[in-house]
Amino acid sequence: MPAVLDAPVMTTEELLAMPRNGKERWLIAGELREKPMTVRNRVHSRIMVRSAKFLDNWLDTKPEPRGQVLCGEAGCRLGRNPDTTVGIDVVYVAANLVAHQPDDTTLIDGVPTLVIEILSPSDVIEEIKEKIDFYQKFRVPLIWVIDPHDRTVTIYRLDAEPTLVNVNEELSGEPHLPGFRVKVAELFA
Repeated sequence: MPAVLDAPVMTTEELLAMPRNGKERWLIAGELREKPMTVRNRVHSRIMVRSAKFLDNWLDTKPEPRGQVLCGEAGCRLGRNPDTTVGIDVVYVAANLVAHQPDDTTLIDGVPTLVIEILSPSDVIEEIKEKIDFYQKFRVPLIWVIDPHDRTVTIYRLDAEPTLVNVNEELSGEPHLPGFRVKVAELFA
């Protein structure tokens, strides 16, 4: 996504005040990024639902207080001054972070435990790499990039090389999501 030269630093509040005019927008270190809104297809939507379902089922087995599973471009402000605010396909937010969110906020303000990005046909690899770089910069412990075309999940953990699992393997959330396991094929069912 091209950067705007000499653009002023923008805040998350200014981003949220912008009109919804068919643009997908996020802030990277206070810099507005935008592109035409991606038209989600049923495959993307199905994987989003399946991912959230398996995470939510896992979460239901955990003792209170529990975190939250959110999806559908859940807004997340990863950092401030300058702000970095992105929309995430599916996210798991730990209970301690949920407890610190004001009731009137529309965003998660802080770093989630898990970020899931589901690739769309319109995604540009440089944009996905940039998002992963920023997630890691802000110390998101676990990132899954789901590729519907290849039916794979690339797993990014802090301070480790990425790993790839396919439909013949199992996806684990260890150690950040204790006990979470799902067959990769189930994400695409």
